[in-house]
Amino acid sequence: MAGAASARPGDAPLFSCEDIRLDLGGRSILHGLSLEVRRGEVLGVIGPNGAGKTSLFEVLSGRIRPKSGKVTFKGEDITGLPLHARARLGIGRTYQTPVVPDELTVGQTFKAARQAYRPYLTRLDAEYGAELVHLHVDHDEPTAQLETMNRRKLLLACLLMRRPAILLMDEPAAGLINSEVDEIDHLIRMLSKEMNVAVVIVEHRIELLETIADRVMVMDAGETIASGPLDAILNNPKVHAAYFETHMEGAEA
Repeated sequence: MAGAASARPGDAPLFSCEDIRLDLGGRSILHGLSLEVRRGEVLGVIGPNGAGKTSLFEVLSGRIRPKSGKVTFKGEDITGLPLHARARLGIGRTYQTPVVPDELTVGQTFKAARQAYRPYLTRLDAEYGAELVHLHVDHDEPTAQLETMNRRKLLLACLLMRRPAILLMDEPAAGLINSEVDEIDHLIRMLSKEMNVAVVIVEHRIELLETIADRVMVMDAGETIASGPLDAILNNPKVHAAYFETHMEGAEA
């Protein structure tokens, strides 16, 4: 299980959402969903396919505005702010598929990220981000030639050189082998425990959440059905019925 978070239970949440409701294509996707995360804390989010996890991240990151509810960052209501404005506040997001600009080199990608918005960053900032994630590749190498892990590292380095306060990570271990998952484990530990970054992570690999998550929230059909320490979650009959049994059936299909 994860070690004690840098944040104390009494600390005010850094980032939260309250009573989020979302309709897409005439269908109700999220039904009054709420969460909160503090500095230095790792909140895991699990649930069966179709539970609404990605839709939740779309709302939290600002790509989609909810039908109702509120998103708060550092005590301020940011529900109406779009993705780019939230990024400037220090809210970073990674995606399940690490899509990189294939027409650029690694160095050109860093330059684009450094100059994406003011204040513009220097090459030293890019080197700082690369060193944090242990990205050791030639900056003249085309990003199209990078393997999955190095693509993830490149995108994460571009975020970290801006010193975000919170990261929304969508299945960062997807497509990785066990040794690479261990790298992700150590990286997230470093971000939360040493850099005091808040992390909300959607992840299907329970063994990863066992080592890094301070709390876990379980979603099903757009709602939260359980929340708390992972060991308690694993013994919850409702969670087993909604997630683990469904997850195993999907794996066997």
